[in-house]
Amino acid sequence: MAGGKGTRIADIANDIPKAMIPICNKPILEHQLECLKKNNITDIILVIGHLGHYISDYFEDGSKIGVNISYYTETEPLGTAGAIYKIENLTDDFILINGDIIFDMDFSRMIDFHKDKKAMVTLAVHPNDHPFDSALLITDKGNRVIKWMNKEEPRVYYKNIVNSGIHILSKHLLSYIKPEKEKIDLDRDMLKPAIDSGRIYAYHTPEYIKDMGTPERFSQVHNAIEKKIVMQKSLRNRQKAVFLDRDGTINVDKGFIKSHEDFILLQKADIAIKDINKLGYLAIVITNQPVIARGEASLEELELIHNKMETELGSSGAFVDDIFFCPHHPDKGFQGELPEYKTVCDCRKPKPGMILEAAKKYNIDLSKSYMIGDHRRDIDAGINAGCTPVYIGKEVHDNIMTFNNLFEFSQFLVLHENSN
Repeated sequence: MAGGKGTRIADIANDIPKAMIPICNKPILEHQLECLKKNNITDIILVIGHLGHYISDYFEDGSKIGVNISYYTETEPLGTAGAIYKIENLTDDFILINGDIIFDMDFSRMIDFHKDKKAMVTLAVHPNDHPFDSALLITDKGNRVIKWMNKEEPRVYYKNIVNSGIHILSKHLLSYIKPEKEKIDLDRDMLKPAIDSGRIYAYHTPEYIKDMGTPERFSQVHNAIEKKIVMQKSLRNRQKAVFLDRDGTINVDKGFIKSHEDFILLQKADIAIKDINKLGYLAIVITNQPVIARGEASLEELELIHNKMETELGSSGAFVDDIFFCPHHPDKGFQGELPEYKTVCDCRKPKPGMILEAAKKYNIDLSKSYMIGDHRRDIDAGINAGCTPVYIGKEVHDNIMTFNNLFEFSQFLVLHENSN
């Protein structure tokens, strides 16, 4: 969808289509097409409108960059989805991409997910650094989208899940949703009403996908391309991660936290995680939560605790890419304990199970990753997984990197990455 006028970014360029604004000496749209070509996706339809001749004159039939381009020209603005209903010969499943985003991703993973779920719609979703002014998605444990919260809707604590602007749509959607107007908003007029079908799924990815629709975001994207962060975060490539213990590392350690009311971010933890995000590391929480096995907190309350964490991080422009928790506890004898979680497992730190699961999911190079925590079990989990262990606190551990807090570590990491 390359017909946008770019009203919010007019200070940078107002005489060409938004998709043609150059970043690092090439139009946004060319970055997109090059990524699609790398994924062997070469049959492209460009929906153009406002000043669209700049696009067709530049790309022509696509042969000079190795793709096949055809065009649909809007004579009147049709919104973000109206053209879909007018384009002939769409394949049964097709990828729909917003024309103002920069990305580099492994599409094969998303396509496999779409097929496995037998989805009518698959949305590439991720956490972003401004969830407070974004529409948010709520999913069930099978990644089915069950609610779409527009940015003006009230929310308190939420999981940072945002539609990135990359979609796989089935033509079944076009017969399921038939808006009675020409100008159609994809999110509000098609996707949100189709949630009742039970066939809209969220494909979670930590890959770099960011819109450049404001001058500030344009600058962020430009820097990320220059530093090769966009390319590196494609899951075709081995990832670097900072694995984070939760209690005592991200939030104040109050013993076993049983309620979201007891969760308090440590000073500058949000700034530290924002630094980790900017450097291109995955920020992944790895936490033992025996309160589940002991019957002291429910899975629903744990989710609320983590939603509060993501909300407060998001308010500072920081995010975590994923959260892995171990609900088990081997010792018995607690009033109200849940027998199904009273077991010796492979995920409870100091065992490395959660780290290894994350590494498999996100193609992580553990030798270039860190495990940070305030307890010996965190250090041992990192060592057992093959990460560099980092201790947060006052104790002395031989040959172990030690910092007073997470912020001090992030400053070290910034210096280390910049020196390289």
